[in-house]
Amino acid sequence: MDLTLGYWFFVVGTLALTSALGVSTWATARLLRTWRPPFNPLLQPADLLLRVVLIGLCVLLGLLSGLPAQVLGWQWPRPGAQVALGVVVGLLLALAIFASTRLLVARTGYRYYSPLLVELLAPRSRTEFVAIACALLPSVLLEELLFRSLWIGGLSPLLPQALLIGAACILFGVMHSPQGAWGMVGAALAGLLFALLFGWTQSLLLPLVAHYVVNLAQLAAAPFILAQKA
Repeated sequence: MDLTLGYWFFVVGTLALTSALGVSTWATARLLRTWRPPFNPLLQPADLLLRVVLIGLCVLLGLLSGLPAQVLGWQWPRPGAQVALGVVVGLLLALAIFASTRLLVARTGYRYYSPLLVELLAPRSRTEFVAIACALLPSVLLEELLFRSLWIGGLSPLLPQALLIGAACILFGVMHSPQGAWGMVGAALAGLLFALLFGWTQSLLLPLVAHYVVNLAQLAAAPFILAQKA
């Protein structure tokens, strides 16, 4: 296909946005080694506003690409079935992550896994859990738009999909560096599953629901993870 000037602006914008988020993640990981914020980062209005702005930027980049909606996954065929399957996949993946993390921590302590983010994001009450459940949605949507829609779908005219999936999974894992080596490996494998779901359905809805359910279940199970640290 002929690639327009708008598409090349999309490519540059997507790479720039990914780089900016990567640098931000790296800086956050370094900062958290010596400082602990006295608040839940998910519930800060400024952070929430930033995520909404970045979501808008991802949508703008997608439109700028000029690619069909199905390439970007911006179609929701059989939404009920996708949501139901996403919930099941998300719960099963959350269970696998929970069990493997518990086993790893029991055998090696916190050498390869950092519970810091879990401590920071874990809800302190039922009311806070509801607020976190709402604030989590734009965070997950941002990651799915960037790593599945823009990277795997949007860059597909330039590179083979298998290569894009591999690169997106590695980047997705690196973005979870504050969770330690195990957190990065787990995120990369989860990213692979989300990418396969995206490729299977050509829709962002299924991986979005699965991703959201995984993260929400992890926060709900936070007390059991943190209990091992006590």
